[in-house]
Amino acid sequence: MVYEVKKDILGFENTKRVKIVEIDELFSTMQDADNEKISFTIVNPYVLREYSFDVPSDVKALLEINDKSKCSVYNIVVIQKPLEESAINFLAPIVINNDNNTVAQAVLNPQDHPDFGMAERIKSFTSK
Repeated sequence: MVYEVKKDILGFENTKRVKIVEIDELFSTMQDADNEKISFTIVNPYVLREYSFDVPSDVKALLEINDKSKCSVYNIVVIQKPLEESAINFLAPIVINNDNNTVAQAVLNPQDHPDFGMAERIKSFTSK
């Protein structure tokens, strides 16, 4: 499945179409559909923690999200060795509208979400 990027993904501004490949329940890869050399690891945040936020209105409009939309959310993870040291950015979720195959990155205000960090280590969730 190829998704159209409707709002730039930070650090991947030239990526306009992506594919998502699930690795397991937690990890997936998001790959530039037009350049196979560009890919990054994403995680399903709901496997790790309670995670909720209001999708910003600009992202809702771009993705045409309404109350009936089937959406998915992922977070970018920077993989480190050992894996437990990998860092997840919970303040910039990737939002997907599965109904129209569109994707955008939302940037959340840290003051509105004090429990979310930009570089939370996976080990802080796996040791609980």
